[in-house]
Amino acid sequence: MPSIQRVHYLTRTGRPDRAFETAFGHLCELRHAHEVDAAVSDSDVVVTATPGGGPLFPLAAVRPGTHINCVGTDTKGKQELPEGLLRRTRLFADDCDQSRSIGECQWDAQCPMIAIGDILTNKVAFTRRPDDITVFDMTGLALQDLTVAEMLWQQAKAKGHGTTVAWPW
Repeated sequence: MPSIQRVHYLTRTGRPDRAFETAFGHLCELRHAHEVDAAVSDSDVVVTATPGGGPLFPLAAVRPGTHINCVGTDTKGKQELPEGLLRRTRLFADDCDQSRSIGECQWDAQCPMIAIGDILTNKVAFTRRPDDITVFDMTGLALQDLTVAEMLWQQAKAKGHGTTVAWPW
C-alpha cells in the first residue's frame, strides 16, 4: 500500500495552521492550500471535516480515482459534497439509515450505498477500479470509534509508542 506523501489542507482562516504542521509535518509534505478546487483536483484522497454549511468544492474538481471521507458534523441540513456527486460514486456508509437521515445521503436518499460492515464481513464483494470515485460517509457510531481507538492503542503499545496518562476516574 502506498504511503501518503503530500497533504493539501485548508483552514477557515485562510492562514496556515502551525500547530497542525508541527504535529504532522514530519509524516509527509504539508501544503497549505489557497484554492480548494486545485487542492481537490490534485488529491487522491479528500477528507471533509466541517460543520457542513454547504458544498465545500465544485463537482468538476473531483477527478476519477478520488476517494472522499466525509467525517464532518452530521445533522439535519448538513452538507459537504456538491450536488450530483453521490450518483457518480461508489458510496459506503457506516450506517446507511443514519447517512440518509443526517449524513450526506439526506440530499439523495435513494442513492445506492453499501454498509462498510458488509464489506468488512464479506457479505458484499467489492473491487475498486482505478477510475472509481468512492465516498465513505462516516456519520459517527460510538462503537466504531471505540473499536478503532482500541486497535490503534494496541498497535502503538506493541511498537512502544505513546504515553500512558493516568485518568482521574
